[in-house]
Amino acid sequence: MRTIILLAIVTACFALGSRFSEDPAAPASAIQQSESNIGFEWAFGVLATNEKVMTPIPISRDTVLKSGDEIKLMVKLAKECFVYILHQGPKGEVNLLFPYQIQQFQKDYLTDKNYYIPKGRDWLKLDKTTGKEIFFVVASTDRLLDLESKIGNYFSADASKKQILANDLVSEIRNVRKRYTTFATNAEKPVTIGGNIRGTEKVEGARRPDVANISVQVKATNFYSKTITIDHE
Repeated sequence: MRTIILLAIVTACFALGSRFSEDPAAPASAIQQSESNIGFEWAFGVLATNEKVMTPIPISRDTVLKSGDEIKLMVKLAKECFVYILHQGPKGEVNLLFPYQIQQFQKDYLTDKNYYIPKGRDWLKLDKTTGKEIFFVVASTDRLLDLESKIGNYFSADASKKQILANDLVSEIRNVRKRYTTFATNAEKPVTIGGNIRGTEKVEGARRPDVANISVQVKATNFYSKTITIDHE
């Protein structure tokens, strides 16, 4: 009797194990990242003073520039997302480069349109104030209201409070990156895809080059961030 019961148990266990082993594995698509919901092109270029031909050089990582060099940026939205570009200068001051003003999100904020920083054909020339120039690029599917609040606090504050609020603003940028990076690691990590750099054209006479010619395509899921530090000599 015991032998019969033991045999029945072994048979049942074998059948159960076989059923689980035959279950199909989860499809690859179920564990792949969802389609990117952030998409934009952006360009960051420099016209170096020691270059004879005025062709913009792409800035994609930390680098060294000199006083007199000229820089320019461009943003072009491919999808409806919110892109912020801020700059912290050598003295700790902060500038909102894009959008030009937070209110722009409700006004002039369109896809497939080139937004230049600064506007038009002008370029920004690095002055004689040397030090670290830090550029923060942040993009999200939703508006970052806490960040926007700190931006507003900074620009509306008295000069005596500017430095404290500037530090608070930069800390918020880093905190946002940490929060979203943790989320992305556990769920859908943003993937950035660099596009090919298009050919640039030589400048004729005093005509300023179009920095859009060196733009890079960015695709990400939920959040994107990049920090570039310029050692301004």
